[in-house]
Amino acid sequence: QVQLQESGPGLVKPSQTLSLTCTVSGISITTKDYYWSWIRQPPGKGLEWLGTIDYSGSTYYSLSLGSTDYNPSLRSRTSISRDTSKNQFTLHLSSVTPEDTAVYHCARGPLDGWKYSQYDGWGQGTQVTVSS
Repeated sequence: QVQLQESGPGLVKPSQTLSLTCTVSGISITTKDYYWSWIRQPPGKGLEWLGTIDYSGSTYYSLSLGSTDYNPSLRSRTSISRDTSKNQFTLHLSSVTPEDTAVYHCARGPLDGWKYSQYDGWGQGTQVTVSS
């Protein structure tokens, strides 16, 4: 059974880069046809897909798949990388502002990352606050 665990800072200053790592156990992130995503939920708002990295290392972000999560500002600040030796993937979000305050989740799910009902594995989530 897949398990995911987020790790990273809980407090980040405006203009800094936020980096969060997801450690996966129970399956290799290089297993064919599996997709690994970052999703966040700002306070009082719904889920927002940030991006996906697939088993081959290809990455997908808002707009690149025609998702309904249209946020060009977010797309230009987001990247996802991975370390297959540690079975981890990492979110990098640059130039953060207080609007990036949210609970951040890593998850396993569909290539269409905004189809939240199709996810079958979630991390517990980690609170990130952007404040000076």
